[in-house]
Amino acid sequence: MKKNLIFLVLLLSAMFGASAQRVALKNNLLYDATATPNLALEVGLGPRVTIDLLAGVNPFKISNDHFWKHWLAQPELRYWFCEKFNGTFIGVHGHAGQMNVAGISVLPVGSIHPKSDFDDAKYHRYQGWFYGGGVSIGRQWILGNHWNLEASIGAGYIHFEYDKYECKDCGLKVGIDKKADYFGVTRATLSLIYLFK
Repeated sequence: MKKNLIFLVLLLSAMFGASAQRVALKNNLLYDATATPNLALEVGLGPRVTIDLLAGVNPFKISNDHFWKHWLAQPELRYWFCEKFNGTFIGVHGHAGQMNVAGISVLPVGSIHPKSDFDDAKYHRYQGWFYGGGVSIGRQWILGNHWNLEASIGAGYIHFEYDKYECKDCGLKVGIDKKADYFGVTRATLSLIYLFK
């Protein structure tokens, strides 16, 4: 597995014409806190431009009545004000994924419409797809020769297409081909970064 990951990093470096100083492997600790294993690869495209490719998956059940199973891909194009992998950046990100959630209340970090479909979310299951995009701002700090720390926050839009189920663990549908739109926080990172040099 480790050899495959190193091969992938080297292949992407060659594809983008990046030197070893322009590639970073990252783990978002905030995403880990939701029991979602994740990795991101950030590749330099120019002196002040990088692309960050984040992927995460949560296949776990908290219990039979509570779970937040999903996968997510979230690429982000970044512009750095000083130099890449150091200092402040702004970014434009997209995201897409699939979800199967039950027994989870909607967090108050944005606005979802139609809200009425989620007022009793902790009693139902939702299964479907989502996609959208947003903008973000963040900063990286150099910790050592190969290590950085990153914090960022982003806001934007997510469109959901889903089926709603009567209860958390049953297959009786109460809503088919439903749609919802969310505006609010779409990205948050506190990432530990390894820079290849």
